[in-house]
Formats: sequence, structure tokens, C-alpha cells
Amino acid sequence: MGLALAFLYGVWLWGSVAHSSPPISTPTPSRQSPGSPKLQFRLAGYPRKHNEGRIEVFYNQEWGTICDDDFTLANAHVLCRHLGFSAAIGWTHSAKYGKGVGRIWLDNLSCQGSEKSLLACQSRGWGVSDCSHEEDAGVICKDERIPGFVDSNVIETEESQVEELRLRPVVSHATRALPVTEGVVEVRYRNSWAHICDENWGSRNSHVVCGMLGFPAEKKVNHNFYKRFKRAARARKGRRRPGPPKRLYLGRQQPAYRLHSVACTGTEVHLSMCSFEFYKGNATGACQGGMPVVVSCVPGPLFAPGQAQKQKRRRQQQAEAPAGQQEHRVRLKGGARTGEGRVEVLRKGEWGTVCDDRWNLVSASVVCRELGFGSAKEALTGARMGQGMGEIHMNEVQCLGSEKSLWSCPHKNITREDCKHSEDAGVRCNIPYMGYETTIRLVGGRTAFEGRVEVKGSGRWGTVCSVGWTTTEAMVACRQLGLGYAMHAVTETWYWDASNVTEMVLSGVKCAGHEMTLSHCQHHNTVTCQKTGTRFAAGVICSETASDLLLHAPLVQETAYIEDRPLHMLYCAAEENCLSSSARNANWPYGHRRLLRFSSQIHNNGRADFRPKAGRHSWVWHECHGHYHSMDVFTHYDLLTPNGTKVAEGHKASFCLEDTECEEDVGKRYECANFGEQGITVGCWDLYRHDIDCQWIDITDVKPGNYILQVVINPKYEVAESDFTNNAMKCNCKYDGHRIWVHSCHIGDALSEEANRRFKQYPGQLNNQIA
Repeated sequence: MGLALAFLYGVWLWGSVAHSSPPISTPTPSRQSPGSPKLQFRLAGYPRKHNEGRIEVFYNQEWGTICDDDFTLANAHVLCRHLGFSAAIGWTHSAKYGKGVGRIWLDNLSCQGSEKSLLACQSRGWGVSDCSHEEDAGVICKDERIPGFVDSNVIETEESQVEELRLRPVVSHATRALPVTEGVVEVRYRNSWAHICDENWGSRNSHVVCGMLGFPAEKKVNHNFYKRFKRAARARKGRRRPGPPKRLYLGRQQPAYRLHSVACTGTEVHLSMCSFEFYKGNATGACQGGMPVVVSCVPGPLFAPGQAQKQKRRRQQQAEAPAGQQEHRVRLKGGARTGEGRVEVLRKGEWGTVCDDRWNLVSASVVCRELGFGSAKEALTGARMGQGMGEIHMNEVQCLGSEKSLWSCPHKNITREDCKHSEDAGVRCNIPYMGYETTIRLVGGRTAFEGRVEVKGSGRWGTVCSVGWTTTEAMVACRQLGLGYAMHAVTETWYWDASNVTEMVLSGVKCAGHEMTLSHCQHHNTVTCQKTGTRFAAGVICSETASDLLLHAPLVQETAYIEDRPLHMLYCAAEENCLSSSARNANWPYGHRRLLRFSSQIHNNGRADFRPKAGRHSWVWHECHGHYHSMDVFTHYDLLTPNGTKVAEGHKASFCLEDTECEEDVGKRYECANFGEQGITVGCWDLYRHDIDCQWIDITDVKPGNYILQVVINPKYEVAESDFTNNAMKCNCKYDGHRIWVHSCHIGDALSEEANRRFKQYPGQLNNQIA
């Protein structure tokens, strides 16, 4: 049967409730008049589950959508109950499930959440709206039905769905390494799997299928290999000769066809967006002259087998890039899982973000494929992956879907007034199934997000040695588990249940932090651990959100200066080890120390508050300055030669972490007064002024020359962050023995690799005019 466009967007859920006539927008509904039409509700969109989707309402004989302006969870509660679900667990904005068609029936909808009918909610009135379908609202309902719900919620287009598909390897008996890149395409139908007829199947269809499965591109299938299937199947059907070898999946199983006449343009992010037809019921003679569709996909660099092949592919991609576009690159930042993060683009040697205006799945898919993943699973708006820094390079990106790079898509260059970093765009990409989560588990924790780490090696489960177990290793474990960020790396797990004690199977784990699985990290070939037993096994506490600290680089540049401070004013600083080692040999209290001073403003741009790892019971009181240190070392201050040799250093314990100032709509939560709670709230910053103790580098012994000033926040990774790569700031310095010039201050990963190389090769300043 033909598939109308309205059927492509998923399972339609129907609910009905009487409404009064004429249309009203007041909170008090009138009685239903005889013969008046009913309000009906349904969920639509792609890709989605049965209990979520774009919310649509049938009013005045026409289906329409609801605008996301002022939409709340209370609205979603009322709508989900109309659909027969007990409650809502979330809602979506900006047409996450795709844009609807027709009227936008309701705008500025306002429910309290307890209403029995949508008619009891306030709005601007039926059909009164200033929205576009890019603002269509969606709901996520709790997957729990209302007991005795009168309306059966008949699934209108149950026969017209493509919600899930997979690749089944053709050579079924072979042990195949993941990911599966070639096989028969199967679509889920009710409680089983069915095939697609390959009549008129083209590479564009394969491109869409590969994208859904996490692959950036497709490749031509070896048809000579598969011709045997066709001949064998026909021979078996005509009883002219026996069937194909039993080892071949297609020869062993009678195909059950579900789809045919699939026609994609290649730019779709989901097969449900393509046109296709379904076979009716138990169709006889299905797919005559054809066979099940077989697709072969090209894995991205992260998933290509063999490290050498990955490096070769990267070099090939770089070589194939047009000369004028080599600096136009894209990256993802701040995501916990592979293939997700805030979208950042490189322009004129400087990384910046993308504004979320008109950001959708098509544009997000261009980013995903450019980075070696599949099509986009989600196009994230509202800085869902944390706020970026620097410039916002692009706005109103409107890709067609066929572009090879985001920079090839139509977009607008913007000013600071157009967008803020609170509108940074992000993505979640489809990635190939690798089965990494099947070789790791958490045991003994109170919740699914914590516990002792156990890994599967050589067919048996065992613990991991906690010697050397740090936040970076915990980050990889949480990523492999699919549980987000590592909140804590636990090295003693005696308080977690150890009734199923297992042997230790892994030790010496050392990760960089970006790996997808612990097996990708360095580790001992033979287990060697100083402390054995479950008490000293490695554990983790994972979290869906994390903080992200950034130093405000321009302020360092603006406030840097030299002070010659008398020794008699530095006793407290010396006690806290804030001076260079040569100060011990000074003629106290006579003489002075030369200090490079500056202010530091540390912002939390993440999605969770930055809290000290140590509890208040273990904070250290410093009598001299009269404050508690909640962290041993909060920042490192270093003065380096252009080749990286350290000539002077300083460190700063967390005198007291607090919210000095916050963004306009954020309230302060942490302050140091009266032994208060310490931390930095999301959207706030902690300011350490240049005139407080230890906010300096002791450069008394430094000779005149050209240097690099480097500041590193949270240097020991004591506290979890969503992104540690942006914790370092660098500046160029020229010191002539009397004065110092500080310029070109920037976050370490804010520039391109080429710009960073030029920075390190700083030749020196010829005069005092800093460009």
C-alpha cells in the first residue's frame, strides 16, 4: 500500500475528549453541546518511541500542533493523560521530532497539571499563534498506562512503521568482529524481524540505512558474491536443485518481506522519512525477481579495525580536503559519550560555537557524518552540552543534508547581539554498536550509577586494581557503561556489597580519558597489584552531568603587573609555600620578592556545580590567613620558556570557592562566610583578585626574556569535569627586567593546531607596542 507523508512519522496514538462549541481559551469549559466534535490527540515524529513524540491535536476537523512558547511539564502531564499515559516525564521544544504540517492550534498554553481536560487550560485561543512549525512541542510520557483507560488508543498506522532496523551478517556461523558493517537489512515488525525487497534499491537508500546504524557512508556491495543467493533461491523454489550452502544465512531462511519500493533522496536521517510501500498481510509472491536488501557500510576512523588503518584514513581525509578549507574543521566538546557534544567550528584559526537558531537533525547529521559517525540521533539546543567560549561563528545553519562539511551549508555570520552561548548547538550522533557495555559492570552500589567496577576478561568477571585509579580512568569506565561522566574515582570499596567476591583480572590501568573502553587504555599484561581484595578494588560514581571550569583569559591580560613586595609582608605566603624555593635563603625580614600578579576569574560553564571532592570534615584550617582550604591545589601558575622549560612556578590552594558573581538569571549558592559551603554554581564565577596572597608567580630569580605564562585549573583532576582540555590558559610575556608585557592570552584549546605552533615559536618583542 502507498505510504502517505502523514504516516511516516511514527505510531499515532489516539485519545479523545469532548470539547465545547464554539472554540474557547478560557480556563473553564462549557458543557458539550449535542453532536459537537471531539478533541483527539496523537503522537507523531521520528525517530522516537511509542510513548514520546510531537503532540498533535484534532480540532475543527483538522490536525494541528502546539507551539513550545511557555510550554511546561504541567502541560505535558495533561496531554499525556489524554493519550492514556499516567504522567509525563519530560517535554521537548524546537520540533525535536520533526516539523508538523497544517495549523498550529495552541500557543502560550498554560496548565497547572491537575486539569482533567486541555480545555481547562489557558492559551491565546484556538488557531491564534505567532509561531512556526520549527517551534512544535513534543511530550515524553511515562510508559505506564492509566488503569481502565476508556479509549483503547488504537494505533492508527500500526502497519506503517519502520522504528528499528539492523544488519544481519550473511555468513552466520563466522565469528565476526564488531561493528557489523555488511549484512541483510532487517526491520522490526511487531515481535519479529522482516526484510526489504531490493527491487530498485539504490545507494541513496543504503546511505540512509548506514547513517541510522552509525556509519558515515556506504560502499558498493559485491554482487558477484550474492548472485549465488538469487540462483540458489530460485532453484529451491522451482525444485530444480538443492538450496545454497547451509552456512549462508540467506540460503537457510525463507525471507519474510515487509517493505518494497523504497525511494530515499539520501539526505534523510531516518528511513521513516523516505517513501516506501508495505506488503499487505501475508502477501504471496512478494519480491518476485528480487531478494532481501544487503547493505555494506564504511566505518568512521574511530571504529575502523586496526590502529594503522585509522591513521591511514585520517591522513587520507586530511590530504583530500580542499586547500581553501583545511582550516574549516568541526569538533564536539563536553559530551560524556562518544559521538555527542557541543558543536564547535574553526574559523581563522580560532574555535567558536554554533547558535541553535533553526538547528535541526539535517544540519546535525552533516556534522555527525563529517566527524565519522552516522546521521544525527538528536539535534540539541539551549547549550545542552554546556556553554562554549570565544566567538559564535555561525547562526541559522540550514543544511540540505548532502553537504560534506558544515561550512558548506548556508548560514549567517552573527554579532554578539544575535546569540549568546546559552544558545550553543549540540548533537548526539548515531554510532555503530560495539558491545562495549557487555564487558563491564558495576556491583554493590546503591544505584545503577555507582559500584565496584568489574570487567570481563578471558571469559570470567573480575575486579580492577585501584592503584593508580584516577578520574581519567573512571571517566572511561562511565563512558563504557553508558552512564555519563565520572563524578568520583573510588579506590576503596569496602562499603559496597562484596558477597559475590571475584578475583582481580586487571591492573596498571592508565587512560588518557578519551578512550571508549578500559581495554583501550594501557594496562599490565599480567595482573600485579599491591593491594588485593575487594576492599581495594576500583569503583566509580557516575553522573549524567558535570561541571566545566574556564578561566577568563582577557582578564589575566588586563590585570597583569609586577610588584616588589617587602619580605616582612610575606610571612603568611611563605608559610603556605607560595614563594619560590630561594625565598628560604633570603635575609628575612629584610629585602623583597618580585611578584607577577594578576586576577583570575574562573567560570563554571558546565551543567553541574563544581564542588570540592573532600568533605568539610577534612578541610584544612590555615590560621595565618584565617580560612579553610577545601582543595590541596586548585590552580598551577607557571612561567615557561618558549620551548616549555619551567623557570618559575606558583600554586594556589582553594582559599575558598564561592560564587563571586553570577549571570543575570542565576542565584548565588556558595559563599565562604561562617564556614559556608564551598563551590561554584553553574552560570557563576569565582574571582580571585590580583591583590590577595598567593595570586602570583614569584619571578625574583627570572632573567629578562620572552616567556609563556600558563595557568592550569584543577590540575590534578581532583574534581570531575565534562571537559579537561580547556583547563589551561596561555599568554605570551616579555620581561625586560623592570616591566612585563602580557598579551595573546587564550584558553589552550581555543586555537587551531597551526596557531598554537606559531604561538610556541614566539620570536620576542622588538618594542613595547603590543599588537
